[in-house]
Amino acid sequence: MNTRIKNIVVCVSMAIILFSLTALCLFMPKEDFLEAERREPESFPDFTFENVMKDGVEYNDSFMSKFEKYAIDAFPFRDSFRTLKAIFANYVFCQKDNNDIYIADGQASKIEYPLKEDMIEYASQKFKYLYETYMKGKTDSIYLSIIPDKNYFIAEQNGYLALDYDRLNEMIVGSADFAEYIDIYDLLEIDDYYKTDTHWRQEAITQVAKKILEAMGSFVETDYKVNTLDHPFYGVYYGQAALPMKPDTIKYLTSDTLDSCIVTSYAKGVPMKTTVYDMKKAVGRDPYEMFLGGADPLIIIENPNAKNDKELVIFRDSFGSSISPLLVEGYSKVTLVDIRYMQSTMVGNYVNFENADVLFLYSTLILNTAKIFN
Repeated sequence: MNTRIKNIVVCVSMAIILFSLTALCLFMPKEDFLEAERREPESFPDFTFENVMKDGVEYNDSFMSKFEKYAIDAFPFRDSFRTLKAIFANYVFCQKDNNDIYIADGQASKIEYPLKEDMIEYASQKFKYLYETYMKGKTDSIYLSIIPDKNYFIAEQNGYLALDYDRLNEMIVGSADFAEYIDIYDLLEIDDYYKTDTHWRQEAITQVAKKILEAMGSFVETDYKVNTLDHPFYGVYYGQAALPMKPDTIKYLTSDTLDSCIVTSYAKGVPMKTTVYDMKKAVGRDPYEMFLGGADPLIIIENPNAKNDKELVIFRDSFGSSISPLLVEGYSKVTLVDIRYMQSTMVGNYVNFENADVLFLYSTLILNTAKIFN
């Protein structure tokens, strides 16, 4: 085959490939939700004279910028190409991470670095505001506990950058002189977390719950039944890593007390009865949301079988969804507040702190991004 024919074949082949990919991109059915990445895809931008003329001036807000994002999300067989790229990056080119996601000791995690001291300071000031506005003079039973993220156990040990956890704890605990610190670091290890997700496994943290309850003077011995969810759990890091991994299995704990609890959610702005475990969400896009229904500004759990009239208020993030049911046994009422979804200035309208125990329970991941607090 002479050079001229070779060039023609190459050009025609490339034209066919480009035309086919363009056609697929334009006419293939579009996904309403990117399951692997747990987000909605970018929509096709409005084609207007104003948008087009923004090119080169305000690129991030221009038509072409938005179209590029749309084209990436609408690319044919996108997930397959993402997996192929991740495999080559990790196993052929020996990159240590893919888009900051790495796998070490069989665990997927995301590099969290550096320590953002301004965020830690912001969180500290937010906690102090909540104390001085709502708790000071009403209760002295205030506690603080910090949940280490997975990187604490595997990052530095495997050559990855990691937060200065000692500094983080020093800043948070040092500024919260109104709260008693409950150290749970030594009760946790990497296998207490899901391999494909950020969160800890409920069945692995009963000793953590016990220590917190004992520190607050409310521990009651409880016999839990371990239940296994018959649905695979592909955590948030599974889709972000784009690497083949076995799914996790979710186990959840039940007891006579939990079965009789009355749970009220304010996720929609009005009180709605719900349950400790939302079995509809257990087979949804994020099965971890089965624990107390996932993100919610305010949840109230009433325990009619309580042996006292004590109340507990927990300021928490998503880690609190799975441990809070294990704290219910020691209280007649547990109120969960998530200031990522509720304005701090509104807390007093819904929560009574008079003589209540109060627990600030946050993960290092959230503390290092504290601007999400309202």
